[in-house]
Amino acid sequence: MTDSSPLSLRDLQSLIQKMYGPKDVARGVDGTFMWLMEEVGELAAALREGTPEELALEFADVLAWLATIANVAGVDLDAAVRKKYGSGCPGCGQFSCQCDLSEKP
Repeated sequence: MTDSSPLSLRDLQSLIQKMYGPKDVARGVDGTFMWLMEEVGELAAALREGTPEELALEFADVLAWLATIANVAGVDLDAAVRKKYGSGCPGCGQFSCQCDLSEKP
C-alpha cells in the first residue's frame, strides 16, 4: 500500500486485524472500548487547540480504534455503513439530509 492508494473501510479493518488482531482479542471489547474513548478525548483536545497535522493524526487514531473494536466485536464496518447509510439518511431517506437541525438522523 502506498500513501496515494485508496483505503476502503474494509481495507482498513483488514489492515488493523493483520497488525493487531491477537492483541486486540486478548484485550477484549471492554479494554478496546476504553482505548477508543481515550483517542476520542485526544481528538477533542486537537479540535480545540491542535495543529492541522495533529488533528489529522487524531482522526486516524479514532478511526483505527473504531476498526479495532469492530474486529473484536465481529462487525464488518463496510457492510454496516452500507446497510445504515447506503440508501440515504436513516431519518429522512434522502441523500441530502432534510431532517430538522434539532433531530439526530
